[in-house]
Amino acid sequence: MLIGGADREYRVRLAIEAMTEPSITIWPETAEDAAAIERLHERTFGPGRLARTAYRIREGAEHRLELSFTARIGTLMIGSVRLTPVRIGDAKALLLGPLTVEPPFRERGIGQALIARALAEAKAKGHRLVILVGDEPYYGRNGFKRIPKGRAAMPGPVDPARLLVCELSEGAFADVSGPIRPDRDAQ
Repeated sequence: MLIGGADREYRVRLAIEAMTEPSITIWPETAEDAAAIERLHERTFGPGRLARTAYRIREGAEHRLELSFTARIGTLMIGSVRLTPVRIGDAKALLLGPLTVEPPFRERGIGQALIARALAEAKAKGHRLVILVGDEPYYGRNGFKRIPKGRAAMPGPVDPARLLVCELSEGAFADVSGPIRPDRDAQ
């Protein structure tokens, strides 16, 4: 018996939903991951990424390997997140990003898992603030909130509604303000 169009679509959808998700692991980034992560950034963000203000800041300080993570299925890298030391005025902070996940693996919680792992590790190592440029509805799930206008400024064009902060300890952003810049002296 042939299966009708709607019935067939329903059965295919049920079969797909019954398939188990591949086992995804999150590992600390290593120096050997650099080339693969750069190719991932090229594929997902394109060449215009290098002109963005957040990228300009990242050029001024190296991201921290011990606070940066990759997502993998087996040996296949499917995602990455990095944290780079910055200053907001005199306060130490970390800049989250780039965060990227290969398009076929998006909307499966991988980006959120990468963010959560990076924030947990940063907090465990005594960091108090993480900032980023991104969409509050997405990053808000991990505790990011919009920075009040005028409290912090990037050194180039950024939509102020997309400048977000996450306090890793309560009240860490209370008395912080000023320009955001790379922290070249961070250890």
